[in-house]
Amino acid sequence: MAMKKIVPFLFVVVIFTACKGKKNIPDVSGVNISMKVERFDQDFFSIDTNQLDNSMNELSRKYPFFLNTFLQNIVGITDRSAINTYYRLYKPIYDSSHRIYANFDPVKKQVEEAFRYVKHYFPSYKTPSMILPVLGPMNSREDFARMASGDYTPDFIGPDFLGISLQFYLGQDFSLYHDQYFVNNVAPLYRSRRFSKEYIISDIIRLVVDDLFPDKSNSRPLVEQMIEKGKQWWLLDKFLPEVPDSIKTGYKQQQLEWASANEGLIWSYILKNEDLYSNNPATVQNYIGEAPFTQNFDQDLSPGNLGQWIGWQIVKAFAEKNSSLKPEEVMQATPKRILDEAKYKPK
Repeated sequence: MAMKKIVPFLFVVVIFTACKGKKNIPDVSGVNISMKVERFDQDFFSIDTNQLDNSMNELSRKYPFFLNTFLQNIVGITDRSAINTYYRLYKPIYDSSHRIYANFDPVKKQVEEAFRYVKHYFPSYKTPSMILPVLGPMNSREDFARMASGDYTPDFIGPDFLGISLQFYLGQDFSLYHDQYFVNNVAPLYRSRRFSKEYIISDIIRLVVDDLFPDKSNSRPLVEQMIEKGKQWWLLDKFLPEVPDSIKTGYKQQQLEWASANEGLIWSYILKNEDLYSNNPATVQNYIGEAPFTQNFDQDLSPGNLGQWIGWQIVKAFAEKNSSLKPEEVMQATPKRILDEAKYKPK
């Protein structure tokens, strides 16, 4: 009986080790990263609204670097009298958030591990020393931050801190995410499906990738956008090597499996039916950016943003053929060089 238990365990260990080895995951255990968590969300929703001036002065003393930014730039409050209204409207949402995030240690641990990889590859990158959970508004798409690529993100990087907007990580079944106003004006269901705790780490590290190598390819031809945005996922994968691809891409697992199984057919279709150097907005939009599926492919199984996934595969092929290149050199390579040298021919 003992042997029957041991053998499957060893098999799993061998498979896991082989997978790690195949991905060439570096040992970052010696990289020292220590980040402090300051619970702005808890402190804000602990204020005494009957003694608002005293409470806000206390908050200002604890968060002199952030309170005004939160009130004016995130919430849009310039008059302290409006704080009571905001508190009253969002206290129930904070209560829901607190049930999920009373203990923030698991998130902190995951963020610190990701930054060990960031510092391993880019030692000079200035790592934020603080994680700042907040609970901000959720009224429109403007409540998200914008990255250089034009993509929306719930989170933000400030001077020496990471801001995490917990109102967008309450779980895909959170009732407000299904309210018709929210669906129409804030985030459609295919987007809010990812408003869960496990996506925090990917959203944060996407910001770091954007900070290191801003994607400014929006006005460029289709294939260049595919490759430039593919680079973003390639570097994200370097920083999050053990996080599932479904989290990094935002695809459902069955969508990932469909894309992998049909990689050759997808690329063949694009080559035969699209102009790779098209700037046509409709063509680009079909392959780049958020969408429930990609037109001309299986509507039940194909993901949106399929162009970025193909771009990622092209960049991976290029990096494998140029294994001596550092991540910085891969990210700085031109789309033309990547496409020419990748010799991408999926089956």
